[in-house]
Amino acid sequence: MSDTAAQGQGGAGGPAPEGQVPAVQAGGGSGDGVSVFPSIREMIDTLRRGDVGLATGILVILTLLILPMPPVMLDTFLAVSIIFSVMVLMTGLFIQRPLEFSSFPTVLLIATMLRLGLNISSTRLILANGHEGTAAAGNVIQSFGNLVMGGNFVIGIIVFSILVIVNFVVITKGSGRIAEVAARFTLDAMPGKQMAIDADLSAGLIDEAEAKSRRKALEDESAFFGAMDGASKFVRGDAIAGLLITFINILGGIFIGVAQMDLTFSEAANNYTLLTIGDGLVSQIPALIVSTAAGLLVSKAGVHGAADKALTSQFTGYPKALGMSSAVMVILAMLPGMPMVPFLGLAGLAGYLAFSVGAKKKKEAVKVAEEKAIEAAPKPVPEPPITDALKMDELRIELGYALLPLINGKTDTDGDVLTQQIKALRRQIASDMGVIMPPVRILDNIQLGANDYVIKVKEVEGGRGVLYPNHYMVMDPAGGQVKIPGTHTTEPTFGLPATWVEAQYREDASLRGYTVVDPATVLSTHLTETIKANISELLTYGDVQKLLKELQGEQAKLVEDLIPSQITVSGIQRVLQALLNERISVRDLGTILEGVSEATGMTRNTDHIAEHVRSRLGRQICAANLSPGGYLPLIALSPKWEQAFLESIVGEGDDRQLAMQPSKLQEFVGRVRDTFEDAAQQGEVPVLLTSPQTRPFVRSIVERFRAHTTIMSQAEVHPRIKLKTIGSI
Repeated sequence: MSDTAAQGQGGAGGPAPEGQVPAVQAGGGSGDGVSVFPSIREMIDTLRRGDVGLATGILVILTLLILPMPPVMLDTFLAVSIIFSVMVLMTGLFIQRPLEFSSFPTVLLIATMLRLGLNISSTRLILANGHEGTAAAGNVIQSFGNLVMGGNFVIGIIVFSILVIVNFVVITKGSGRIAEVAARFTLDAMPGKQMAIDADLSAGLIDEAEAKSRRKALEDESAFFGAMDGASKFVRGDAIAGLLITFINILGGIFIGVAQMDLTFSEAANNYTLLTIGDGLVSQIPALIVSTAAGLLVSKAGVHGAADKALTSQFTGYPKALGMSSAVMVILAMLPGMPMVPFLGLAGLAGYLAFSVGAKKKKEAVKVAEEKAIEAAPKPVPEPPITDALKMDELRIELGYALLPLINGKTDTDGDVLTQQIKALRRQIASDMGVIMPPVRILDNIQLGANDYVIKVKEVEGGRGVLYPNHYMVMDPAGGQVKIPGTHTTEPTFGLPATWVEAQYREDASLRGYTVVDPATVLSTHLTETIKANISELLTYGDVQKLLKELQGEQAKLVEDLIPSQITVSGIQRVLQALLNERISVRDLGTILEGVSEATGMTRNTDHIAEHVRSRLGRQICAANLSPGGYLPLIALSPKWEQAFLESIVGEGDDRQLAMQPSKLQEFVGRVRDTFEDAAQQGEVPVLLTSPQTRPFVRSIVERFRAHTTIMSQAEVHPRIKLKTIGSI
């Protein structure tokens, strides 16, 4: 068995190794090796912890209220009180915002408790040892008493009273009022600030993290000013307590010195008054410093930045004020009996500051003006990227220079400005055709004639014409030539004979029953027909996607079932383009999608799907072609021609094509033209009725020479529509 083991079993009586101190064992020889008291190093490490150190400090302050203290220790704690108050003041001066010193109410309470504890300890020493001399309560109190009293205790009492009045009446009362008002206004403004944070979050101006940070800052601000409102009462109570303790010490000390210590009244008054006034000064000076710090902190609510920078920037912000102050001090220096040196010195300093600050502001103003001039100076226009050349205008109107007044409404006959009419046209197209017309770009083109205009669809000419500003286009509804002096022309949209007349003939033309149109309306009408003729090309893939996304409810569910399992968006686009190509509105998109859903079960050919959708839109198609009499005028395709078309169809399935002889086609075209011209002479605008099998092929031929003629199949005629046969082919 080793020596160490033997010692462990033998208890604490064994000899300790050389050079070591035997540890005091707990339990009188239990052998567990646990010390009764921790080492000094462990005690220091424990005190270094912030929470333990603060708790220990509070306990020491509370101990000062109960246990006596030697003069040397009292001097140390008085020095701590003074330097602590100075640290609080400096911190209040250098912080940027009051919330940076949010612990100030707690600091104020600790400082107040420390001063009250020192007051009680010093009172105990003064009353117990004051008869021994003025050093009874330590050197700090004696030095302050001698410095202020100067050998006369009356002077000390007066100075002390003034300090108490300044602290209690001026600083403490003012800072307490500021804290009270700041707390009330901060609490009143909290709901509005909370709503502002929520509004910024809802608008997307800030994110959730920023909103939480702002709410936390708002809560801290309200808690700080609420605590400052209560903490200001500590300073006020401390001032009152210091005043009462001073008078008690003076009266009690004189009584003890005369009645118990056999001192004369003069000796007792000298000793106890010096000690009491010194004690009061040592307590009131730190209290005054902390009160000043509290006033600075609560009065800094609307000032950002350190106090020195804020005061310097605001005092030197107005050189005229400094100059006027310098002039006033010069005048005061000239008054009889006034000392000239201090006033003139201050006047010179203020004048120098006014001059230097003014010069600095002028330089800053010149610099700002130069920066603004640089910013406002025309900068070289950067060369547009080469990709801009690839951009294409879907709709464009190019005007000659004489037609530019039509854009801003500076002519006498333009009626509504052209841009206003185009806005109305876009709404009308959306209502009539069910699609959103793309924006129209209007440009001037010096290569055109002065009165010419060109309408371009995807930068390809779709129509052109001639307009005369300050004139009216007059047309005869019967199709004849107008009998009014003017410039004869052809109406650009429908090719009817027309005449441009001056504004003075407008009323005469209206009285004769002619149609009178202003230039802007002529152009907007031409644009309308051009758009309707090319609207299928203007319906893009993106437009179809937007139309489908705007469907709601059951129709939106139908879109999910159709796309992409049965048909693609491009397939829907081709079906809609086929309908628009024959000027059929796609506004009833729900019915169209239902027809597509039915047709996709039989075929994937978009032309066949479009033909099936037409049968679902039969009532709409019939209603669009009704005559004023409420019936559907029609010209039927004879069985002979039906058979001829069926026999000319070659191919199977989706590859079927029309292969009719050219002579036969020429004969068919002539018969169609003659029959429809006869109907027009009767005042009818009929539709051509065919079988569902031949309708697409008949349409492909007729649209080449009669683009506006409606070709309907028998499956598209609604059962409740009244029919009137005008003729047959």
